[in-house]
Order: sequence, then C-alpha cells, then structure tokens
Amino acid sequence: MTVTALDHTAALIVIDLQAGTLGAPTAHPADDIVARANDLLGAFRAQGLPVVLANVDGTPAGRTQYGEGAREFPGAFSALVPGLDQQPSDLTITRATWSAFAGTDLHALLTERGITQLVLAGIATSFGVESTARDAYDLGYSVAIAVDAITDRSAEAHEKSVAGVFPALGQTGTTAEIIALLA
Repeated sequence: MTVTALDHTAALIVIDLQAGTLGAPTAHPADDIVARANDLLGAFRAQGLPVVLANVDGTPAGRTQYGEGAREFPGAFSALVPGLDQQPSDLTITRATWSAFAGTDLHALLTERGITQLVLAGIATSFGVESTARDAYDLGYSVAIAVDAITDRSAEAHEKSVAGVFPALGQTGTTAEIIALLA
C-alpha cells in the first residue's frame, strides 16, 4: 500500500550510507540512493523532525557461513558519506548488528521524543533496512519505507523485501510521495 499519512511525530532513519557499503555493487545506483536520502533529510530537517543516521562498524558474535565470532570493520568502512551533511541535531547510531535497534539505545531515544512513526531509507534492503523495519514494527511504530531510497546487493533480494515483506510491516512510497506528505 502506498504511504497514506505521516504522523506529526515521525522520524527518518537513514541506514548504512557509509563508505564501506557504498563501495560494494548494488542493484540500483548508490549515488541515486544517497541523493534521495538527502532529499528526505532536507525535508525532515526543514520540518524540525528527528533524523537518525545509522551506521555499522562490525558484526555480532554468531557463527555464520562467512565466519565465526564478532568482527570489527576498519574505521574508514563505517564513515558516513559526507554528502549526508550530518547536522549536530542528528542522532547517530553505530552498531554491530543488522537492525538499528539491536544493541543500541535507539528505541529509548525515539520514545523520549514521542516518535510514533519511522520512515526508512538506505542500504541494504534485505539486511539493515528490513531488519530495522521488522524491529520497528514489533516495537509498535508505524513504518514507511521510501522504496526509491533503498537498494540491495541484488535486484532479486531487493524486490523480495519490497514486494513480500514490507507490505506486512508498514507502507511504502517514493521519496516524492513521502516529502509531499510532510508539507
């Protein structure tokens, strides 16, 4: 369902638009994702609504097909792209998990601000974006995903999340549709 409304208590979460994730191939051009995220950032900031910039600096301790134990990424990997024009009022969440909520104080920070709805953008659709959307939904937030401001490593994984998962967790819309609802 196309996003129909934004709460006056909405916040934007931009996920993993950082040096390390933008260096990997993506299904949609990363420059386009950053540009649309910037459009959203500008619109949310102009309305005085909270902005969260989430980055990842490692992995949790679990055993996977890719290895065992927690890993730390090099510092340069986690650096947010300068194009996001980070502001002092932005909340920054650094984590070693897929979800911006897991192992962070994000839920408490949003609760303190009375936030009831989250708009999500970033990379990667089936990893950080989907995990954050799942946790947000489970925590009782209304969720909206800017589908033209997210991408994945593969088009198939991206489409699976957009068509099969996100409609069960919230509403989807384009950057332009979401910005129009802020006005």
